[in-house]
Amino acid sequence: MPEASLAHQTTLAELRREIDDIDEAMHKLLMQRGEIIDRLIAVKRSQEAGSAFRPAREADMMRRLVERHHGILPLDTAESIWRVIIATFTYVQAPFSVHADLSAGEPVMRDSARFHFGFTVPFVPHVGAAGVVAAVADAKGDLGLIPAFAVAGAPAWWTSLEQASAAKIIARLPFVERPDHPAALPVFVISRAAADAMVREVEVWSVRVSGWGTGPARALAELAEVIAVPDRAFDGAALMISVPHGVSFAAVTQALVKSGASVRSSALVGSHATRYTVSAEGRPLVRRI
Repeated sequence: MPEASLAHQTTLAELRREIDDIDEAMHKLLMQRGEIIDRLIAVKRSQEAGSAFRPAREADMMRRLVERHHGILPLDTAESIWRVIIATFTYVQAPFSVHADLSAGEPVMRDSARFHFGFTVPFVPHVGAAGVVAAVADAKGDLGLIPAFAVAGAPAWWTSLEQASAAKIIARLPFVERPDHPAALPVFVISRAAADAMVREVEVWSVRVSGWGTGPARALAELAEVIAVPDRAFDGAALMISVPHGVSFAAVTQALVKSGASVRSSALVGSHATRYTVSAEGRPLVRRI
């Protein structure tokens, strides 16, 4: 065999051994992470109660992943690997199910659930948001996934979260938004997460108004993201308003009144992290609501 060909074969063998060593090291680290989670479970039994899902920590972990990521490995792949690791170990700590509203289409919702929570966590489909809200209300740690936009003909499901004892919106998926995201469906996550686990960068309010129309809608568009369902009985609408950090809810209500609408009721129904947007190349961009 020519000397150059022999050197080439040796190099390939060495590179493959390096890959095998890295694979083995990654597996060992995952098992080591499992050992730490086992210790964490024992600590939590004496110090914490409720869902093991920590939306504030998970949003921060995904942002740090994007900021340190580089090289030829696609960001989609790195994100999906981390999501499976995080969700699976969360499930190991305290088993939970993911209840999903399929009204926006089963394939896209199932893709979102599997991308963010993997295949170990049970997936429970529902036709409509009401079933998701009811299922989460009856469970201590389950999560509900509901499209973060108005679905034609669907009622204002968020009004069911107005009571203090109800589940709340705790996250908005995907944690990292970018062009051509493989699980790009905008989704609200509802659950009974512990108060200290919540991230409060964006407050989500349920607001019922009279006199809803293009004027109030235009006034709110400058301040917050709004989902509206018409309420013909009161010539108004049931609104879900996502108020970003730096904007007060008082400013939102003032804008409504100034534009000719009247506020009949309001209730805080959750909060979530500011949307973290990156370019197609994976570079962080300006955060959005």
